[in-house]
Amino acid sequence: MDIEAVRTFVAVTEAGQFQEAAVELRITQQAVSKRVASLERALGVTLFVRTARGARLTLDGQAFLPHAREVLRAVERAAASVRPGERALRVDVLQRRISPALALRGFYESHPGTDLDVVTLSDANATRAIEAVLAGEVDATFRAVAPGDLPEGIRAERVLDDPLQLLVGPRHPLASARSLTLAELSGHRIWIPGIKPGTEWGAFYDELTEAFDLRIDAVGPDFGSEALMDSIADSAALATLVGSGDSYVWPAGHDLRRIPIEGPAPVYPHSFVYRTANPHPVLAALRGHLVQARPTPPADAWTPSWAGSGS
Repeated sequence: MDIEAVRTFVAVTEAGQFQEAAVELRITQQAVSKRVASLERALGVTLFVRTARGARLTLDGQAFLPHAREVLRAVERAAASVRPGERALRVDVLQRRISPALALRGFYESHPGTDLDVVTLSDANATRAIEAVLAGEVDATFRAVAPGDLPEGIRAERVLDDPLQLLVGPRHPLASARSLTLAELSGHRIWIPGIKPGTEWGAFYDELTEAFDLRIDAVGPDFGSEALMDSIADSAALATLVGSGDSYVWPAGHDLRRIPIEGPAPVYPHSFVYRTANPHPVLAALRGHLVQARPTPPADAWTPSWAGSGS
């Protein structure tokens, strides 16, 4: 069914004349007549009877009118659900248990009732996520990006430098350490399933591995964080890296240990990436919150060379 024909039908009904409806819709009277005729053919009924005073609804027209109005309201609701400034602010996070997602939760808790939609762009790297921001598919994304490689109209603000920690089970040889250096991790297998070539997190771990002679791999399928925790708990050799601000839950019997890494502390550099011309009213409030709540990074922080200083 042609939505514009339905809109024209309602306009004629409310105006009472084809000519007045044409003025309201800013089209010709002939176009109004064609749209109504097309709708009548599609429905197989006559909707109007023309009189000397204008147009009068037939019984079929009267029956169709409330449904036509509901169709137009549904179309407007559908458009508003995706129209920037009217729909909820849509923000992409890589995973709902990592620190950017928790930062969004903190914003919502301090701004209750805010229209906020937290989404995850499946399998998207930074390039794809930025394209989604440019296209308006999402309003913003959290990514580790090279500041000089952004397209025009896109801005990235470093809002969350998250120090990494080693996560091990109780039988791992490093399980009793209160803190570790990257040198002490050399030779131990660090398993991070889900690392994909061509992603910013893949580039992060590649440079970390090369800079400190680490054994980081993603061998095997990624069955999710719960399966990873199960494997770490059962192993005396496996370890993984998690952000200090990440929120993972595991059974008490797993007895997993999160061990800080120091001298230097590897930090994952989350930037808040958005389109500068985005008029959404919630965007400025979220940016202000993230900047104000930004944690102070460790004095000995290590970040990859392409991430910039973050200042």
